[in-house]
Amino acid sequence: MTHPAPAPAAAVDPLGLLAEGTVIPAHPLALDAGRRLDERRQRALTRYYLTSGAGGVAVGVHTTQFEIREPSVGLLRPVLELAAETVEREADRPVLRIAGACGYTAQAVAEAELAAELGYDAVLLSPQVPGADEAGLLERARAVGEVLPVIGFYLQEAVGGRYLSPSFWSRLADIPSVVAVKTAPFDRYRTAEVIDAIARSDRAGDVALYTGNDDAILTDLLTPYRTGGDGGELRWFAGGLLGQWAVWTRTAVALLAEVRRARAGDHALTVDLLRRAPQLTEANAAVFDVRGAFRGCVPGVHEVLRRQGLLAGTWCLDPAEQLSPGQAEELTRVCAAHPWVTDDAFVAEHLDDWLR
Repeated sequence: MTHPAPAPAAAVDPLGLLAEGTVIPAHPLALDAGRRLDERRQRALTRYYLTSGAGGVAVGVHTTQFEIREPSVGLLRPVLELAAETVEREADRPVLRIAGACGYTAQAVAEAELAAELGYDAVLLSPQVPGADEAGLLERARAVGEVLPVIGFYLQEAVGGRYLSPSFWSRLADIPSVVAVKTAPFDRYRTAEVIDAIARSDRAGDVALYTGNDDAILTDLLTPYRTGGDGGELRWFAGGLLGQWAVWTRTAVALLAEVRRARAGDHALTVDLLRRAPQLTEANAAVFDVRGAFRGCVPGVHEVLRRQGLLAGTWCLDPAEQLSPGQAEELTRVCAAHPWVTDDAFVAEHLDDWLR
């Protein structure tokens, strides 16, 4: 199915676009059979996201594979450069460039400095810092925020995240450099808790809410959160920064446009989106390998892109990171059952140009 081309939300600059809400794919890593960077296909992925109408790209995050930072691999700078250069040369509109930053304070600050040098707009700050308490995470966020605006990140425990208290989220939102929070605990209780905690911050109106709950994308985007009781402020998720949106991105852009129409009062469309919500979650379960405890998450993303011709294979930097048994068959099943989630015709139409 070929989806229409809804125009991205107008914005003066990329950070304005972030505040208004947009689709941000978590950018994968294109490798060849020797597990070396495939620059042509890496650029093709960025072009795919741009042509799809995504408002930004997040690079150096989980789907880009954290191993790019290892000295023996040495791909952090090249991968960040490729995405930044492609956006700079080929985008004809504001596009948000987000760089993932990891590790303890010194490493995270150094990665933010590299991102700033390369023209990135903000940093998505990984919460995976072994041994750090909440005060330490806040100090790290302040240090990184002296280099670039910060996007906080609540990560599910199944893939290395941890519980963070409401007080942490309120204090994080109070940091002047924090511009958004990606909420991805894959937990309805914790999602609501974060939204309420940020609403209690003095800077609540300056912090955009982004869903990272790949298992509840449409549910998050369609839910109005009334914070502080019946008389409190109404908050929505502005958009999504998602691994799921690294695939079928044209569909994601069309969905966000539909969500906006539903929020504006289209009841029939709201009902239809809620009908499709579990189908998108079912597709995500296949891509992310929920049955295999997420072991095949990154290869699952790669497999979708391989079938479309954007990637040549599903290779990861770690040879042990592969599709789980039965995952490919499950992908085939969900695509046949819910063809509306795919954008295969759109990709086929543009593939040769993207691979030029």
